[in-house]
Amino acid sequence: MRQHDASAIRSSARGRRRRRPLPAAPGAWAFTLIELMVIVAILSLLVSVLLPALGRAREEARRIKCLSNLRQMAIIAHEYVERNNGSFPPAYWEISTDASTKVRYEWDYKTTIAKGTGKVVSVEPGLLWEGLDVSSMQQCPSFAGVSNSLADPFTGYNYNISFIGHGQNETVKSPARLEDVMSPDHCALFGDGEYRSGANKFMRSPMPWSGDKFQNRSAGTQGFRHNGMTNVVFVDGHAASLSKRCTHTWSTAEEAQIAPACGFLDEDNSLYDLK
Repeated sequence: MRQHDASAIRSSARGRRRRRPLPAAPGAWAFTLIELMVIVAILSLLVSVLLPALGRAREEARRIKCLSNLRQMAIIAHEYVERNNGSFPPAYWEISTDASTKVRYEWDYKTTIAKGTGKVVSVEPGLLWEGLDVSSMQQCPSFAGVSNSLADPFTGYNYNISFIGHGQNETVKSPARLEDVMSPDHCALFGDGEYRSGANKFMRSPMPWSGDKFQNRSAGTQGFRHNGMTNVVFVDGHAASLSKRCTHTWSTAEEAQIAPACGFLDEDNSLYDLK
């Protein structure tokens, strides 16, 4: 009987020993609350440093995509010139088609409008595209605002109306010819259009001249939306990102209307004119 009791006691002792927690392995340690707080602070600091860098990287990708769009638009403009006896497309022209509608032909879109109500009946690719349905190329990837023509499905770029496109109600009506451009590498063709109220599709030089007496120059500025730069493609087909934002124009009242992050490419029309 005693032998049986002693065996039970030993078995019970072994069970109690198995239930004891194992000692920590040599070198093992656990985070204290202070250490966890330090780690969280370091991670927060890293996130605050990395997020702006990631944002700049995304904008850089959009800038490069925008430059590609503008280069392709310049290629299409030269194809238009070849098919139209050396002339660039007019910036805009409006005609009445019948008693009920009128059509506004613009370099980017052709818009049919109901007379009387002004309701947009249809929007199609414009003069530049000559029926090609590739006008999505006209969307700047960094522009999320509205166009000054609200029916336009894509927006963000403007066309040199001061010296290249001209138009029906401009001082000079007929568009320029390619042979008239003396310095194609210094004559802007298309760019990042933006002004106080959104996008604009007609690029204006900062100073009026005998061929463009339009007074409201601030409505034809460029948007410096790519990390402080604006994209432009020149008549020779090369595209560039420019950082110099000019806000000088013919009157102080017009200068006051230039929106933040908007401006001209220069102050003396030298990057717009045909010379």
